[in-house]
Amino acid sequence: MGNKSKLLILILTFFAILIGVKFYPLVNNKPTAVVVVKDLETQYWELVKAGAEKGFRDFGIKGKVVAPRFEDVESQKELLKGVLNEKPDLLIVSPLNSEVVPALEKFNMNNIPVLLLDTDDAWGNKTAFIGTNNIELGRMGGMLLASQLQPGNEVALISGDFTHSISGDRVIGAKHSLKAAGIKIATETSNLPNDSKDVKDVMEKILLDYPQIKGVFADTDIKALGVIEALGEHNLNIPVIGADGINEMIELIEEGMLSGTVAQNPYDMGYISVEVAMKVLSGETVERNIDTGVDIIIKGNATQRLAFQRELLR
Repeated sequence: MGNKSKLLILILTFFAILIGVKFYPLVNNKPTAVVVVKDLETQYWELVKAGAEKGFRDFGIKGKVVAPRFEDVESQKELLKGVLNEKPDLLIVSPLNSEVVPALEKFNMNNIPVLLLDTDDAWGNKTAFIGTNNIELGRMGGMLLASQLQPGNEVALISGDFTHSISGDRVIGAKHSLKAAGIKIATETSNLPNDSKDVKDVMEKILLDYPQIKGVFADTDIKALGVIEALGEHNLNIPVIGADGINEMIELIEEGMLSGTVAQNPYDMGYISVEVAMKVLSGETVERNIDTGVDIIIKGNATQRLAFQRELLR
């Protein structure tokens, strides 16, 4: 081989190495996304996290799921401030309430798309909302409760902050179905924390003041578990409907202690949010409102759902 040929090969090899070194990081650089949820201490958010992490793997996104140290607005704002400094390509967030919006606006100012997860807000600069239609969830829950009662029966409603879109919408939906079925609302207690012990104490008083009630609708499963505990101490067996589909509620259905419950799809919610994120980062136009659906869980499908969620939470 002549010297010119050797030199040409050497030059081509050099440039091939140079190009490889220069462009390798670009070819292998995954888009980045951060998912900010409300907490990671409850099953519901653990399932959201599992879904998001599966989405990261499936769609080739370098991502992480984080939550504030404390479930309050200031903690979430502080966390978002730190996330903004990381300059992710996209943010997925479940805002505690509308007070978080100014922190989200800073992402928009830095050309970072923001997807709202689980909790919607009227904020105009969101790219999309991915989550449950909570009026529909409440409507289905009220319908499920009414199916176990007779027209004229009275029930109690227990919820969190009625001004919050999730609690408020669920109660609106439940009332619609109950009224349509001729079920009367004896009492309505709102602004309760999502804590089964606090709800148990409230339910004890409701049972004393309204002994005629024949059922209870609670806006979350955790609240429903507090109701069930209070009923158990009074040896009462009346239908209780919660919402979210956490394992404890499904176990009660499987054991025959409850007839059913309505459930969001937190795993799907997390997964779909990352799928939508990939579409946004690829330049696709996405729908502004993406409904992740509601399931009714009864004895017939409880075992399958429970096995799926237990596997994810191992």
